Amino acid sequence: MYPSKQRQLVLRQRPTGLPTEQDIELAEGDVKPPQPGDVVIKNLYLSLDPAQRDWMNDAVSYLPPIAIGEAIRSTTLGQVVASESDALAVGDFVIGLATNAWEEYSTTPAEQLEKVDNSEFPLHYHLTILSGAMGLTPYFGMLKLGLPAPGKTVLMSAAAGGVGSIAGQIAKLHGCRVVGIAGADEKCQFICDELGFDDAINYKAVDDLTAAIAEKCPEGIDIYYDNVGGETLDAALLNLAQGARVVFCGAISTYNADGPVPGPFNYWQVLAKGASVHGQMNLKYADEYPAAIEQLKAWVRSGELKFAEHIVEGIENTVDAYRMLFTGGNKGKLIVKIADPD
Repeated sequence: MYPSKQRQLVLRQRPTGLPTEQDIELAEGDVKPPQPGDVVIKNLYLSLDPAQRDWMNDAVSYLPPIAIGEAIRSTTLGQVVASESDALAVGDFVIGLATNAWEEYSTTPAEQLEKVDNSEFPLHYHLTILSGAMGLTPYFGMLKLGLPAPGKTVLMSAAAGGVGSIAGQIAKLHGCRVVGIAGADEKCQFICDELGFDDAINYKAVDDLTAAIAEKCPEGIDIYYDNVGGETLDAALLNLAQGARVVFCGAISTYNADGPVPGPFNYWQVLAKGASVHGQMNLKYADEYPAAIEQLKAWVRSGELKFAEHIVEGIENTVDAYRMLFTGGNKGKLIVKIADPD
């Protein structure tokens, strides 16, 4: 069973800069009754991802903008509480990849959901290390686009975040030397001491990031995994090795810009170094998701892949938590727990 009303976080206006409670309002809304083929999900965990900030803008992207008055689109992990589908039963745990929203209940076609088995790993792992954002994104980004190999030097931006921390470890598993960029000494120590990165740069503690990268990567960068864009991307471009590969996963430093965002100033280095730039989109690898998840599980079982989770409790704290993504307040994958299973 499910209630007729629920709490949900609704987009009231397009944010300028960091989203505020004026942009995203915690409001009461209806729980949509299921149609044939639908299920109603009691959301237990909400995913907080940089891409959602892009969806809040009225701009062309790989998904349409969130409309004013709609709940914030999100991947969620939840439990089926009503079903009009033969594919899913009440009590099943499911994950919806950007099909649900920041709300207590989501009504979704069963065909857009994936049933999860929580018999081996804690349930919330399916929204962190075994999810699309934290698991599959770095998996495919590094292996399909970065092409790690022994002896290659990898530079990882946002290295203590959910994606960067995993992508860097996958590169290490394939014999690379990995240097991470993070925004605090504590985070630099974490990625080196606990995750096995070879070296780290606290970008907030250096006057010249280009020079700092050159010192840590004296032979140049073979693979740059970009989660940040902006000045960090420009500094990395000036340190590319011949034939380098740039994996463009995100540009979190630019998502809250008040005006137009300038392109890279040093993009000429792509030509000068015979480099290549590869935009990441997981959907093209959808047929390989099951095999990728099994490999991630194997690395977690063996202890070869370590990860951090930052779990905030309470739907009312979601907007505050979301801002952590852009202010450096989180370490690892950021999610919000809003309910317990039935």
